[in-house]
Amino acid sequence: MPHIAIIGAGITGVTTAYALLERGYKVTVLDRHRYAAMETSFANGGQLSASNAEVWNSTATILKGLRWMLRNDAPLLMNPKPSWHKYSWMGEFVGNIGRYRANTVETTRLAIEARRHLFSIAERENIAFDLERRGILHIYHDKAGFDAGMRVNALLQQGGLDRRPVTPEEIRAIEPTLQSSCYGGFFTPSDATGDIHKFTRGLADACIRRGATFVHDANVDAIARTDDGFRIGWSETASSDGPAPAQHDLQTDGIVICAGVASRHFAAMLNERVNVYPVKGYSITVQLDDPQSRNAAPTVSLLDEAAKIVTSRLGDDRFRVAGTAEFNGFNRDIRADRIRPLIDWVRQHFPAMDTSKIVPWAGLRPMMPNMMPVVRAGTIPGVFYNTGHGHLGWTLSAATAQMVAETIDDWSDRCAPPMVPSPPADTIEDSHAAFL
Repeated sequence: MPHIAIIGAGITGVTTAYALLERGYKVTVLDRHRYAAMETSFANGGQLSASNAEVWNSTATILKGLRWMLRNDAPLLMNPKPSWHKYSWMGEFVGNIGRYRANTVETTRLAIEARRHLFSIAERENIAFDLERRGILHIYHDKAGFDAGMRVNALLQQGGLDRRPVTPEEIRAIEPTLQSSCYGGFFTPSDATGDIHKFTRGLADACIRRGATFVHDANVDAIARTDDGFRIGWSETASSDGPAPAQHDLQTDGIVICAGVASRHFAAMLNERVNVYPVKGYSITVQLDDPQSRNAAPTVSLLDEAAKIVTSRLGDDRFRVAGTAEFNGFNRDIRADRIRPLIDWVRQHFPAMDTSKIVPWAGLRPMMPNMMPVVRAGTIPGVFYNTGHGHLGWTLSAATAQMVAETIDDWSDRCAPPMVPSPPADTIEDSHAAFL
């Protein structure tokens, strides 16, 4: 079987490695960090949320963004500093408004399929990742928001999702710890939550047990086509006071780019354009150290539409709160004015929870202008892409891994040398006799 290199050891890279290993490929995964899942797959909102499959390409999103531009605490924030990449991406984003309905329905179907694969993998490999299959409760605080949610709900149901409207009384019954009033909401019992970092690390270990090689601290700086495949040049991550990094080469038959926000850079090495933009998101992990806080924290995952905030309960002693979208290039700074709204939201809706101990985090979502993942073969035979999942990488990864693996199967079948049939037994005997 061919030897496939995967660039990136986040959730998409590791699920891709697993899908290829199941098909018998030799797999090498390269990542610039010392461990798997150290960037966007480290501390996201934790939702496996087909109910959040609505793409952002709508006039309503643009109008909200314009209103929020002057607010530092707004759910969506854009640095107005000129950037060709940013503004060209936004031009393409606007150009995809006409695909809003079709892409939302397609994403919903993909998310439902992905859940099935992910749950199966976790059970098969015995991966513990704080999985909670209690559903996701989407809440609205006014009639206008709920009515807009009803229109979205029709598209999600068209995609096959079991999502139903709920009254304020039903909301309180589903999640009694929620202390604020709601106009209404939607509940998706089949959605789930979990710790993406634990899952990805656990799946990486399973890949190693199945024969994969993980090369960490590897900065890929060259990709070249050769007569029999590809040569990947990489250097070791060097400490500031250490020796010059050693240079290495890896020869492979094929390559899959699963590098998140760096995918655009690697595609350019191959003279291709994959217009991923880094959209920053923030999260806090509230440490639930006392019984009062543990009892005050919700066990059902929430999505607050107005605040664009999601929550997940991770085991008994952690509560993850995530949200916001920031268009600010490759800036990874954790800003206090962006973390504060997450803390304030917790204090408003769950006042009995102690927020004195939190762990803040920021990550860059790899987003395409049409909000759809890039899962395809490249223009160069042997190059493949599984990237650009945006805010749904955790949700979609198990399905897109299967899709890219099937594409690689098709390529492998076309490239395989023709089978030479064995001669009949009597021919072998005759040849042997003639030789004697």
